[in-house]
Amino acid sequence: MKLCEKLTQLRKLHGLTQDELAAKLFVTRTAVSKWENDKGYPGIDSLKLLSQVYGVSIDELISEEDVASAQSAKKRRTRIFYWCAAGCLALAAAFALATALSRVPWLTVPSVAFATAYVVLGLLSKPPLSGLPRADRVRHIVSRVAAVVIVLAVLVMTLVQQFAG
Repeated sequence: MKLCEKLTQLRKLHGLTQDELAAKLFVTRTAVSKWENDKGYPGIDSLKLLSQVYGVSIDELISEEDVASAQSAKKRRTRIFYWCAAGCLALAAAFALATALSRVPWLTVPSVAFATAYVVLGLLSKPPLSGLPRADRVRHIVSRVAAVVIVLAVLVMTLVQQFAG
C-alpha cells in the first residue's frame, strides 16, 4: 500500500478531517491533501507527528506493510492483556475476601501477587490514546487511576486487618 493510501486510511480510521489533521500537524490542509493525493510527501517532522497522532511507527507509515493489519494485531494484543488483567483483579479480590473472612494470613500473598499482576497487565493493555478526543482520554486515564487506587486500598485494608488483629 502506498503512503498516500495509508495516510488517507489512517485519517479516516481516526475520524479526522484534513483540516483537523492539519491543525494537529501544524501544516495546511492543502499539504495534507497533497500527501493523500500522491502529489507530495511529508517531511520528517510531519512524519514524526503523524506517527504520534496515529499511534504507529514511522516504519509502519512508510513501509509496504498494511497498517490496518498491524493495528488489528495491536488491538488483539490489547484485548488479551485486558482480559488477563480483569481475571487477576477478580482473583485478587477473591483472595482478599477469603483472607478477611478466614483470618488466614498466608492468603494475603496470592492476593498481593494477583493485584500486582492486575496493575502490570492493566498498564500493558492500554489502548493507544493519541487518536481519542481529549475528554475520552481524560475519562480513560481517570478510570485507570481509580481502579489502581481501589485495588491498593483493598490490599492495604486487608493487610492492616490481618496484622493488626
